[in-house]
Amino acid sequence: MKIGKLKLALSAVVAAMTSTAYAQSSVTLYGITDAGIVFSSKTANASGGNAGKTLAVTDGGDGASLFGMQGVEELGSGLKAEFKLESGINMANGGFNSSNGNFFGRQAWVGLDGNLGAIRAGVQRSPFFVALFESDPRQYSGFASALLIYADNVAVTGAFNSNAVSYTSPKLAGFQGQAMLALGGSAGDFSAGRQWSASLKYENGFLVMNAAIYDGNSGGTVQTPVRSTLAFEGRTIGAVYTFGSLVFRASFVNYKVARSFNSNVYGGGLQYSLTPSLELSGCAWYTTDRNDTTNHSVLAAVGVNYHLSKRTSLYGQIGMVNNHGAMNTGLSVTDSSLLRGVAGTTVGGNIGIRHAF
Repeated sequence: MKIGKLKLALSAVVAAMTSTAYAQSSVTLYGITDAGIVFSSKTANASGGNAGKTLAVTDGGDGASLFGMQGVEELGSGLKAEFKLESGINMANGGFNSSNGNFFGRQAWVGLDGNLGAIRAGVQRSPFFVALFESDPRQYSGFASALLIYADNVAVTGAFNSNAVSYTSPKLAGFQGQAMLALGGSAGDFSAGRQWSASLKYENGFLVMNAAIYDGNSGGTVQTPVRSTLAFEGRTIGAVYTFGSLVFRASFVNYKVARSFNSNVYGGGLQYSLTPSLELSGCAWYTTDRNDTTNHSVLAAVGVNYHLSKRTSLYGQIGMVNNHGAMNTGLSVTDSSLLRGVAGTTVGGNIGIRHAF
């Protein structure tokens, strides 16, 4: 009888320990599906000329369509292990999109997060890319946003960094820093494809300020379907000011691309929550080539999002871009025919639906 009670007690202890271990670990499947219709008064052809108007189904009109999984395990004393695997998808044809072309081309990293900061290893976003997102009034919409200007200059370089190791510091007196090194390298040339980036952010209630730098070389052993090791230097400084339901964001960015433009981009705009369900946004960007100021463009856009629920929303956006000289700013980052623009003024817009799960 005593032996039976002892076995029962031991079983209860083991069950309690097992249930506690499971409670401290989790894996979450998540995703976003975004599709709509896009219109543009001009479309660039293969030679950069005007191929005429377009009306088409679009993927990721408001934000990238994607799916992924992330997990966390509590290790004790404030330390936890984390991982994330994320893939871009094309709602129009079921293929890859909004990534470097690989299956988990958006993010694929594992790391540790604790009281001394977080360290990650694998495919991840650069601090430079993240800083630009934080200061973009359009929050990297797939149509007419700072993301479009980013992709127009350097494709996905800095957005999806392969072979990368990063460190994010804990917040101290409102300051937080981040640094990343992506090891490229090839036989006899360790600097080929090497990329590094760093950022510093200050946050104090209604005010956020950030600055970031990026420096990357071409080449290396990393091979992706969408080129992700374009040689360029990037610098940015941005600010976010929140006053109730109104958020003002502004930024300055410089893209110095090897054998191409050396562009200064000045952007600013507003986000406003008219009601809990209705959000408005508007922004304008002026881009000028420091090597030749006859190359310049103006991009402006307004957007509206109506939330049917916490997970589902309808959206509409209107944009205009005016290109001079050799500047070729487009209108949509997810539509290849609209990524590059043509000379003169182009007007376009899209409507769509977005669901998060």
